[in-house]
Amino acid sequence: MTTKYDTIIIGAGMSGLAAGIRLAMFDKKVVILEKHSISGGLNSYYQRRISSTKEILPLDVGLHALTNFARKGEKRKPFTKLLKQLRIPYEAFQLKEQSYSLIKFPDKEIKFSNDFSLLEQEIFENFPSEVDNFKKFCAYVSEYNEVDLNAKYIASRKVLGEYFKSQLLIEMLIAPLLIYGSAWENDMDFSQFVIMFKSLYFEGFSRPVGGVRTILNLLLDRYKELGGELRFRSEVVGIHEKNNTIQAVELKNGEILKTDKILSSVGLPETQSLVQRGEVNAGIGKLSFTESIIVAKNKACLKNQDATIIFYNSKPAYTYEKPKGLVDTSSAVFCLPDNYDRINQDGHAMMRITYMANYDLWKALEKEEYKTQKNYVFNSALELSYSLLGHKFEPIFSDVFSPTTIEKYTFHKKGTVYGSTDKTRNGKTHINGLFIIGTDQGFLGIVGSMLSGISMANLYGLMDE
Repeated sequence: MTTKYDTIIIGAGMSGLAAGIRLAMFDKKVVILEKHSISGGLNSYYQRRISSTKEILPLDVGLHALTNFARKGEKRKPFTKLLKQLRIPYEAFQLKEQSYSLIKFPDKEIKFSNDFSLLEQEIFENFPSEVDNFKKFCAYVSEYNEVDLNAKYIASRKVLGEYFKSQLLIEMLIAPLLIYGSAWENDMDFSQFVIMFKSLYFEGFSRPVGGVRTILNLLLDRYKELGGELRFRSEVVGIHEKNNTIQAVELKNGEILKTDKILSSVGLPETQSLVQRGEVNAGIGKLSFTESIIVAKNKACLKNQDATIIFYNSKPAYTYEKPKGLVDTSSAVFCLPDNYDRINQDGHAMMRITYMANYDLWKALEKEEYKTQKNYVFNSALELSYSLLGHKFEPIFSDVFSPTTIEKYTFHKKGTVYGSTDKTRNGKTHINGLFIIGTDQGFLGIVGSMLSGISMANLYGLMDE
């Protein structure tokens, strides 16, 4: 007998789980299908053993920070809306605030934190002639409707150029927003810019105790509590449609699951290939990354560095594009997750160093050369760590993942992290009943991804309520 569902969700990432919770909350018969053996997608986890001590290290994938910070009781904030929609208590996330983040260029450094006045003061001290322009720009951003589902693409650099005279300030403001969310090279859609500007600069960063596992466990527990069905190792190999209307999904094991509604979180190109058996019309993003995880024996190595995240750039301009070589080490995101909780000085210290990378070149490497190049990335990341921490230390563990690692475990084409350059803001596709949620629907960050799943579930999964 073929099973029929009200809605089938493809992918148990943040947006898929949030959408599933919302539908299950209203007694919809819903199933989430996940190709992998664990949830999370681009924001997941794994563990490794430290060979010298035999300790097991819990490691995050993706999550550097939870954006859109809100304090308990604050209203009209994205994170607050998220909690209300999912009916999860604020305390359950166990958030630790950032100390501050640092945008570090050769001639200037700018700090920002969860207190927006710090960034305002930094602009005043480093770019005094731009203070009034910055205030005008922030007022414009505050009033901008970044979630307009019908908004057209506007280049962010063009808008920034209309407000600011200092090119360096433009580069410094846009750098964290690009590296944390843009599918476009060297620029981003202004609606996406505003989403990121508000979530990073107006609201700020935090990190849950326990990292990404805490978030995923909260979502999984809530979904199961509501009676939602979740199937791991259930790869969707085809989406069936008839007369341009959804009929069913086909699993790798040959099983057919009927539905007239699908929410897909696996990306627009990836979803198209399931409908059209390999044919893709949407643009595949060019941005992929390497990440090095380096662990020191204790937190003494952090004594000279209080920042939680450093957006490092060694050139006057910020280059955000697919590198011509395997990696671009001229810029990086340097994350210190232990600095979210400076009170706790026990245990090891961890560094996460992210470089932009060229998927095609990594894909072409033979096995031994691949190992050699991973070692090169690690050594570069270690030298950068020495520089930003102000001294050397002895690593007791390291791991490096590449664009091909991202492709292998997330199944995103070409290891792209921020999805397609073609966003479908209203979630609709050319097939009736097939909707996109997550990054390619246009919301960014972990909170944004969950809100995407919620909003599309509300709009299309519950529209008959």
